[in-house]
Amino acid sequence: MLTPAKVSFSTSSSPAIPFPFPCSSSATHLKSIYPAFKTHFPLVIQPSSNISPRRLQATSSSSRMIEKETLEAHRPDTFLRESDGVASSSVDSDSSVRARFEKMIMDAQDSVCAAIEAVEKGKTFKEDVWSRPGGGGGISRVLQDGAVWEKAGVNVSVVYGVMPPEAYRAAKPTSDNGNVKPGPVPFFAAGISSVLHPKNPFAPTLHFNYRYFETDAPKDAPGAPRQWWFGGGTDLTPSYIFEEDVKHFHSVQKSACDKFEPSFYPRFKKWCDDYFYIKHRGERRGLGGIFFDDLNNYDQEMLLSFATECANSVIPAYIPIIEKRKDTPFTDKHKAWQQLRRGRYVEFNLVYDRGTTFGLKTGGRIESILVSLPLTARWEYDHQPEEGSEEWKLLDACINPKEWLEI
Repeated sequence: MLTPAKVSFSTSSSPAIPFPFPCSSSATHLKSIYPAFKTHFPLVIQPSSNISPRRLQATSSSSRMIEKETLEAHRPDTFLRESDGVASSSVDSDSSVRARFEKMIMDAQDSVCAAIEAVEKGKTFKEDVWSRPGGGGGISRVLQDGAVWEKAGVNVSVVYGVMPPEAYRAAKPTSDNGNVKPGPVPFFAAGISSVLHPKNPFAPTLHFNYRYFETDAPKDAPGAPRQWWFGGGTDLTPSYIFEEDVKHFHSVQKSACDKFEPSFYPRFKKWCDDYFYIKHRGERRGLGGIFFDDLNNYDQEMLLSFATECANSVIPAYIPIIEKRKDTPFTDKHKAWQQLRRGRYVEFNLVYDRGTTFGLKTGGRIESILVSLPLTARWEYDHQPEEGSEEWKLLDACINPKEWLEI
């Protein structure tokens, strides 16, 4: 007799560095640029405080991709260099986009963590602050084994690095690009990344990520143009469908999009459905939301405001649903179904999510890479929910994405 398998992911409380680069892209130049990142990008890995210096040195030397970080005792006002135009508490129009985006993700991290702690009523986040020799750093926060959330991570990073010249040329395939022969190209990337896994099977998991990326023209190619883009999204992964909850979530996403461009919500909603697709299952990870990448064909100030609006929409989109569902009575059957859906979450992240696979292929610290995974997940051989059941309705919606709002 086959026994249902249950796998426990015993991840530590040391949080991951958010992958601040495009997780997916339909744009030709990002498809061509990604392989270069896999072999050249100096991956940021956060060392655990209980790793010995000798072991850390051995780990770091195992791959030229990994650069040692330093844990800091205090959170700095900024991870930016002076040349970036550090934002003050009263941001003015002269502050750089880098500075204002950093302030935005720091503020979003604070507000989301405060909202989660307010619901938890007693449990607080563990925080690690780190810096890196090449410039920049980050703040990683994880709350684990709370009354409401099984595991909640909210992380920010602001990093500097260098990309190879072939990646730079691929980044902007223009007719005169072949005449540009730059050396290694400096880049800047900043992002906030979060995954929130609640305990109650009637309360949905949430993921959100917003990031900004720039390249600088290399010194030996002053005519080469600087590149920049925004990416990100917010998506909902419930185990059971409460239509009013899903409509509320999508309506908040639509409202954020509509403030800037009416085409954003339908476009980014479809992009989300297409990206979070588990090909070997023929189903989506969840019930979607919005997702966008390589966004630079609009005014930069508008896109900065748009990303800010999206990040600020996380709390009103999600917390009311958690408040409503966190204390709903449930049975072992409900919990087992949640664990099966968590298994789908694991499959997507390990097989298809570019941020996760990037870290695994470059020899990164496994605890940090897998922070987005739930503490526990479950796989049963040939599990088929009964047609017409609540479990079947969720699976059907993951196989056949629905339009939750009238547009």
